[in-house]
Amino acid sequence: MTAIQLSRRQLLRAAAITGGAALLTGCGGSPEGAGPASGATLAYWDWYVSQAPWVDNETKLFQQANGKTTIKKTTQVTDKYLDLLALAFRSGTAPDVLMLPTKPKLEVHVGEGWLTPLDKWATAEWRSRFPDNSFVEGVNIFGGKVYSAPFSGLAPALQLYIHNGVFKEAGLTNPDGTVFIPKTWDDITRAAEAITSKSGGKVFGLGFGNAQKGGLPWLIELFCRSAGSPGGTQSVDYRTGKWTYGTDRNYADFLALLLDWKSRGFIYPNSMSISDEQARAFFSKGRFGMIVGGVWNQAPWEEAGFKDYSLMTLPSPTGTPQGFFYGSPGSYLLGVSAQAKNPDQAWAWLDWLYSPAAGKRWVQGGYGLSIYPENNDPAGVASATFRQYVAMADTALIGPVPAIRNPEIAKVEVASVQPDLPDVAAGIYTGQLKDVAKALKELEDRLNGALSEAVSKARGQGLKVSMDDYVFADWDITTSYTTKRG
Repeated sequence: MTAIQLSRRQLLRAAAITGGAALLTGCGGSPEGAGPASGATLAYWDWYVSQAPWVDNETKLFQQANGKTTIKKTTQVTDKYLDLLALAFRSGTAPDVLMLPTKPKLEVHVGEGWLTPLDKWATAEWRSRFPDNSFVEGVNIFGGKVYSAPFSGLAPALQLYIHNGVFKEAGLTNPDGTVFIPKTWDDITRAAEAITSKSGGKVFGLGFGNAQKGGLPWLIELFCRSAGSPGGTQSVDYRTGKWTYGTDRNYADFLALLLDWKSRGFIYPNSMSISDEQARAFFSKGRFGMIVGGVWNQAPWEEAGFKDYSLMTLPSPTGTPQGFFYGSPGSYLLGVSAQAKNPDQAWAWLDWLYSPAAGKRWVQGGYGLSIYPENNDPAGVASATFRQYVAMADTALIGPVPAIRNPEIAKVEVASVQPDLPDVAAGIYTGQLKDVAKALKELEDRLNGALSEAVSKARGQGLKVSMDDYVFADWDITTSYTTKRG
C-alpha cells in the first residue's frame, strides 16, 4: 500500500486532489483563477460522503474561476467502487477524473491503461511545491511517468471517539470533572461495562457500522496495530515479509476480547447491519459511548451541531502503543482517465484540488492534514476536537516501501483471496466461524500463498523480484524507516 491507506473507504484516507490550468502548463500548473480557455463538462468520481462539503465547495470555487468548465460529481458506494469503475472503463464511460482505488495497487491500473500520464502538466516546477520524496518510482511514478501525487500529510488513519455526555452519565470522569479517556484495552472494557450497566442496557459501550464490511476491519486495524502488529489489516509485516493473522497472537487476542464484549451486551446489537454513516449518527445521539472511525467523522458531526466528543488513537494492552500507522514517502489519490475527452480541463480540475489553497481549506474544514506542512498549523484550526487530531500526527511514521528498494516489485500483481479479512471477521463475530485460530491461520495461508504465487509468476515473466523484497529485518517499528534504493 501507499501512504496510510485503509479500505474505506479506506480507508481510511482523507484526501481529494485535482485541478490547475492548461493555459500555464509550461510553467508547471497554474494558480487558482487561471483556467482552460475552452469549456467542458468533466465527470468526476469519488467515494467521499463526509468530505462531500469540501468537494462541493471546491467545485463551486473552480467553476467560478473557470466559467466554461462544469464538474459533474458522482459519489459511489465505497465497497462497490472498484467494480463500478472497471465496468465504466470496459464500456467506455469512465470518469474524466477519478479517485484511485486503494486495491489493487496503482501499478495494476496503469498497466490496464486506465490512466493518462501527467508529465505534460506535472512539470519539475509543479512537483517542486510538494515536500521532498513525494514522487517515487513504483508508488506514483511508473516507467518514469507521473500518474498521481500525494494529497494528505501523514496522520493516524483511525481514532477511538468518546461521547463525553455518555461517559459523564456513566460516571466516567476524572477527579477534576473532565471526561476519562481510555488508553488500554482494559480501560475500554471497564468503560463499556459502566455505560451499559448504569444505563440499564439502554445505552451501549461501543458500536460500529459493518453494512459495507468496513466496521469490523477498522476495529481490528486500530487495536492490533497498537498492540504491535505493524501490518494491521493493510499489509504484510515487513519485518518478516509475511501476513501474520494466524501466527501473531494479537489478532486472536483482540477478537477474543471483541467476542467477550459482544457476549456481555456491551456492543450495539445492530452493528453488523447498519452503515458507518448510520453508526456515526447513532453515536452522536448517545446510543453508544465509543466508536472507531477516521477524521472524516468530525466535520459532519460539527456541521450538525454535535461537538460533545473527545478522541484518542492506538489504545493498547499496556497503554503505550507498541505499533503505529505507517506511510510511504510517496502516495496517490486521484488521476486523469485515459478516456478523458478533455484532458487539459481534467488536469485543470486535478491541479485545483492539489493546490496549497485547496489543501488549506481541507485542513480548516477539519477533514484531515494537508501534504503541505504550512497548512497544518494547529493555530489555524478553529475546532478543538480537530486540534486533538492534528496533535496526533506523531503516531504516523514512515515505513518500509519495497517498491523503492526494488521498483520491479511494483509490477507484481497479487490476486485477491476469498474469503478475505472482512468475510472472516464477520464469520467470527456472528459465530459462523467457531474456530478462530483455524480461521485466522487459513486466512494467513491464503494471503501468503497468493503473494508467493504472484512473485513466482512475475519471475516467470522475467522480473527480478523475490519474496526477500518484502523483508526489512532491520525495521524498528517504533521509529520512521528510510528505505534505501537497491
